[in-house]
Amino acid sequence: MQLIDSHVHLNFDVFESDLPAVRSRWQEAGVVRLVHSCVEPAEFASIQLLATKIPELSFAVGLHPLDADKWTANTAEQIADLARSDNKVVAIGEIGLDFYKAENKSQQKDVFTAQLAIAHELDLPVIIHCRDATSIMRDVIQNFQQQYGQVKGVMHCWTGNVEETKWFLDLGFYVSFSGIVTFKNAKQIQDSAKIVWSDRLLIETDCPFLSPVPKRSQKRNEPAFVRYVAETLANLRNVTLEDIAVQTTTNACQLFGLSV
Repeated sequence: MQLIDSHVHLNFDVFESDLPAVRSRWQEAGVVRLVHSCVEPAEFASIQLLATKIPELSFAVGLHPLDADKWTANTAEQIADLARSDNKVVAIGEIGLDFYKAENKSQQKDVFTAQLAIAHELDLPVIIHCRDATSIMRDVIQNFQQQYGQVKGVMHCWTGNVEETKWFLDLGFYVSFSGIVTFKNAKQIQDSAKIVWSDRLLIETDCPFLSPVPKRSQKRNEPAFVRYVAETLANLRNVTLEDIAVQTTTNACQLFGLSV
């Protein structure tokens, strides 16, 4: 069985002391490819170094919405230059909108739109972070697509309801579920997980965050645990674990241009 963890953060300090052991565990769990997401350009060097050391690791470049105030006149060029120059870059991200505690909504929208433009120009998918901003996110993407054309990507660590899930499927996006879908009280997310089209479904850990059941007691999540996300989706969708593995691996390869 082969699995792809479509969203990881392995450059964080919590992995510094034992990353080789963490890698051994994900290999034992059947994780054959991983996509490393990015928060800001200051991470570019560390992520790129990891990708040179770990053959199965590809990565994205972008500026997270909570770091929108770090956008400068050079940021777009930094993102585009690395995306053009390194063939291990498979996406622009993570980008998006996070209005949970935000006061800079207009700035976030501008930075998000600018990065959609980079992805469109380079024909790369986007990895989208969306928190408390689904309706505005839909409007921004719709307006961009009407003006410039299709942009592809994934709604990562998805927590939206069924109606919101359908919005982004209709816009052409994939939907990725994290360990949250395994939580007992996550009924809204579980309902959404049941209706995502099979050819748009992805799985992720978002490690080191959001350890899934039955690993909640371990504060640090890791790629090997993506199997528990896959198992939960299999149960929710009344299919086998192998079905979920094959479908989500195929989908990740399709979206990010990966091979296994």
